[in-house]
Amino acid sequence: MGDHFTREGYTPTVSTGSDAPSLLDTAVLFLRLGTTAFGGPAAHIALMEDEVVRRRRWLSREQFLDYLGATNLIPGPNSTELAIHIGMARQGWPGLLVAGACFILPSALIVGMMAWAYVRYGALPQVAGILDGITPVVIAIVVFALWQLGRTAVKSSDLAMLGLGALVALLAGVHELVVLLAAGVVSAFSGGAIPWRRRIAALAGLAYGWTSLSGWGSGLAAAVASGAAGPTAAFSMWSLFLVFARIGALLFGSGYVLVAFLRADVVERLGWLTERQLLDAVAVGQVTPGPLFTTATFVGYLLGGVTGAAVATVGIFLPAFVFVALSGPLVPRLRRSRVAAAVLDGVNVASLAMMAAVTWQLGSATLRAPVPLALAGLSLLLLTRYSINLTWLVAGGATVGWIFGRSP
Repeated sequence: MGDHFTREGYTPTVSTGSDAPSLLDTAVLFLRLGTTAFGGPAAHIALMEDEVVRRRRWLSREQFLDYLGATNLIPGPNSTELAIHIGMARQGWPGLLVAGACFILPSALIVGMMAWAYVRYGALPQVAGILDGITPVVIAIVVFALWQLGRTAVKSSDLAMLGLGALVALLAGVHELVVLLAAGVVSAFSGGAIPWRRRIAALAGLAYGWTSLSGWGSGLAAAVASGAAGPTAAFSMWSLFLVFARIGALLFGSGYVLVAFLRADVVERLGWLTERQLLDAVAVGQVTPGPLFTTATFVGYLLGGVTGAAVATVGIFLPAFVFVALSGPLVPRLRRSRVAAAVLDGVNVASLAMMAAVTWQLGSATLRAPVPLALAGLSLLLLTRYSINLTWLVAGGATVGWIFGRSP
């Protein structure tokens, strides 16, 4: 007996045999991904697609894309929320907790150890050479995943044009959330999912909902910010938790948006860190595997030691578990609605456009020298010709980067 894949969504089956869903399998997979997933959200998503769609077949590609689209429509760390979605789809509430915690834990521990070294020695470890080797491999992995997912997501010429338009808008600097919402609306309307006589009313409702949501978000941000700090900059574990919970609950967009939030809160408004300390915290989050949001672990350790690291980490990731728990059960049901399915199709191609935009920007900045270009090309060749494990591919890139980084 196996799990059923239908257009309506993923339906796990209860089995007492060897094919029964295993929490241990989920834990081991996401612990490994959390330890080896370098390169940011786009790379994390590519690694998850390889493991849960191609290798393990826990989800179909369409289901994976639907969950990916859903994560882009809620605040928080996209790749972590995708891991939580996958765990919930496999084993319900236990899977939700296990997948999310196991993906976060390795990165948090690594960042915590680097924070300890930073406090003790006053400097960051030198890992630039290793990262120079990993980055070209990551680019190849994401390109390969985009090809695999794109064949499923781009179901028509209209969706292909929509995805291309989303990519152009993203490269032009349009905010990610605006592109996602616009893609969903255009897909529903242009595909005929919404009858013409209802479209004007629907647009009016969307406009009203958007303004209401914006007002609600601003009010929540102000309320939590005032509760987090009050009129003074006094530090406490409770205020630390509230600051990072607010960021986790309201942040859309890339890691650069996280930097802006952190700078506004812990540097300018509260004065807890210096600019230099914040930049070092962000650098650590970027050079370590797993979610970039573990930058919070580094900041928490600087401010409150081990307890502060734990409090900040829980604060920034807790909203992701809540949002996925609330939205996860709705995602499969959306496919039953013609309108919602069309919106999901549009959001899915826009999500892939986001991955493509990040890959283009990263590639144009890094694939300039012969060694990175050759490494990316070789990695892409291995991916297309052989079913190579991506963990070994990343490890190979790190080794090459370490060797060339040490050479005079």
